[in-house]
This record gives sequence, C-alpha cells and structure tokens, in this order.
Amino acid sequence: MKTVVLGATPNPARYAWLAVVRLKQHGHEVVPIGIKKGNIEGLEIINDRPQIADIHTVTLYLNPLNQVGWYDYIISLKPKRIIFNPGTENPDLEKLAIKNDIQTIEACTLVMLSTGVYETEMT
Repeated sequence: MKTVVLGATPNPARYAWLAVVRLKQHGHEVVPIGIKKGNIEGLEIINDRPQIADIHTVTLYLNPLNQVGWYDYIISLKPKRIIFNPGTENPDLEKLAIKNDIQTIEACTLVMLSTGVYETEMT
C-alpha cells in the first residue's frame, strides 16, 4: 500500500518521522513529503509536489491551517483514503475528499499499524 506521509520531517522526535519508519517496517512503500530537507532512514524527504501514481493512503501530519495550501495536491494524487492523525482533523478537507470519492478516517497511523488494522481499516 503506497503511502504518502505529508508533513514528513527529519526530526526523529516527531510522529511523522516515526510513521515513515514504521510504515517501512510493515513493508509499505512510503513517500515522505515535507518542507524540511533531509531523509528518514535512507528515504529522501520530497520538498515539492510531484505527481505520484497508485497512492493508496495519504496520512496527514500537518495541522489544519497548514493543510489548506495542499488541498489541490492531495486530491490530485487520487488516494483511496486520507488518514487524519490526532491534531490534523479538518472538516473542510474531509468534505472535499468525500466529494472526490476519497475515504477519510480520523485515526492514528501508528496505532493502526501496531494493531494490524492499517491494511484493513476502510471507512
């Protein structure tokens, strides 16, 4: 399940960093995208908005105000779902996603991975 981690950071104290690491450990193809340069265990953090095919999930680590400038990009990726991690809940983006046939879930990617529901949980 190819996953975009939006809000990726090279800071290992952040949940976005840990999400990239854990997704990799669970065998998922991960695309870390963020504004900070660096890498996460060998994966370069992408600092622009490339078109990427076959995205299953976009997992958000940006607060709602910082998400606004990413709306069009997120929708253009045509993911099957968007995960709103704690603190990223955003009714406006959720409505836009649903309008574009993208499932949304308010959950924690790390908890989903550790409990084995990341691969099965679809709303």
